[in-house]
Amino acid sequence: MSQPASLTLFPPAGRNKVPEVTAFFWIIKMMSTTVGETAADYLNVNLGLGLASTSAVTGLLLAVALFFQMRAKRYVPSLYWTSVLLISVFGTLITDNLSDRLGVPLSVSTTAFSLALIATFAVWHAREGTLSIRAIDTVRRECFYWAAILFTFALGTAAGDWVAEGLGLGYGYSALLFGGLIGAIALARYAFRADTVACFWLAYVLTRPFGASCGDLMSQSVQDGGLGLGTAGTSAMFLATIVGLVIYLSLAQKRLVNS
Repeated sequence: MSQPASLTLFPPAGRNKVPEVTAFFWIIKMMSTTVGETAADYLNVNLGLGLASTSAVTGLLLAVALFFQMRAKRYVPSLYWTSVLLISVFGTLITDNLSDRLGVPLSVSTTAFSLALIATFAVWHAREGTLSIRAIDTVRRECFYWAAILFTFALGTAAGDWVAEGLGLGYGYSALLFGGLIGAIALARYAFRADTVACFWLAYVLTRPFGASCGDLMSQSVQDGGLGLGTAGTSAMFLATIVGLVIYLSLAQKRLVNS
């Protein structure tokens, strides 16, 4: 006997739960990576919460956001991008805890998260036959999707910090490096017709260290190689832009549904 809809914890298979990959998608994604980097630093250092408390609070908020995201029957811009923002902060904090509290070298973290992401993709593809985000329409696929997203943020944080700080490249040159790699992937996709799914996930991984390098470049002091805008100012500026874009997308989606 089927369970009443009102008692169903998660919706049945149906509409895709993630947005179309447009210019808005990449703009908000890159800004969310910057907010993840600067917001984690602001909560941890500026507000003095510490890594443990910041991680606990962010993890709880992320769990709540993902519950409602997965409970939704369709893509809802506010739910989806709230989850992305929180998972960006949480992914940053995972790497920060490993590096700052446990003393794990960034090179080791980068390798470990790379292997975790590859394993997630392997199991996902073995079970579902695809890694395309155009088919995130079941609970299991959405679980794979969010697990992959978490590992991309943790990996991007570790790789970005390793290149900028561990290898001494600096924030500006790191941003140019990762931005150049993203440009190369775009060229491979549109000029040489490289595989769409592979290009998407490679670019998605690289937007994290690119955004993190941009965030550090803007927020860190001039003495440390940044522009000195501060974590609070940088976070507020990008967060306000994200909120504005999400409101626009929500209104556009509402008009489309009602048309």
